[in-house]
Amino acid sequence: MNAGTPVGLLTLEPLDVDRDLDLLHTWVTSPRSAYWLMQECGRDEVHDAYAAIAADPHHDAWLGRVEGVPTFLAETYDPQHRELAGVWEASPGDVGMHLLVAPPTGDRVPGLTSAVMAAVVQFCLDRPGARRVVVEPDARNEAIRAKNRAAGFVEHGPLDLGHKTAMLSTCTPEAFAASELGAMLR
Repeated sequence: MNAGTPVGLLTLEPLDVDRDLDLLHTWVTSPRSAYWLMQECGRDEVHDAYAAIAADPHHDAWLGRVEGVPTFLAETYDPQHRELAGVWEASPGDVGMHLLVAPPTGDRVPGLTSAVMAAVVQFCLDRPGARRVVVEPDARNEAIRAKNRAAGFVEHGPLDLGHKTAMLSTCTPEAFAASELGAMLR
C-alpha cells in the first residue's frame, strides 16, 4: 500500500518479526498500548506472538511507515477464523483489522492517527473480495471508538470475547467513502 495523506506518504509492508522485533516490543509494551494486553510481555513472548501471526494463513501483520519512518502496526485477519470465530457470525468478505499507531517519540503530528486509520481502512477494503471491515476494540477505549465512527464504522454493541468486552463495529466501502476520514484520501 502507498497512500498520499495530509501527513505524508504512508506505506505498508509485511512485518518482519526478526528485523522489527525491537521496535515492535517497544510499541506493544508501551503504557499507551494498554489495550493490546502485552504490557508484561518480554521480547521472546512478543516474537512468538508475531511469529505465530506470520505462520497463520488467516492473520497478517503489517509495518506501516510515514515518509519511510516506522510509525504504525496494522493487523488484518479473517474474522471467520480468528478473533471472532465462534462468537460472532462473520460474513464472506469481512476483513478484520487491528491498528496501533506507535507511541510518540518526538513532537506530536496533528492528524497522524486519522491519516493512518484512513489509509489502513482503505487497504482493508482494497483486499480481494473485501466487502466490509470489522473491528472489535475494547468497549472502554473511547478514543479509538470515536476514530472508528469518524471512518464510517457502525457500532453493533458490546460483545464478550472472554479477555475483553469488545465494541463490535463494521464499515462498508460506501460508509467509509462518505465518512470524515474517507474524505482524506480523495
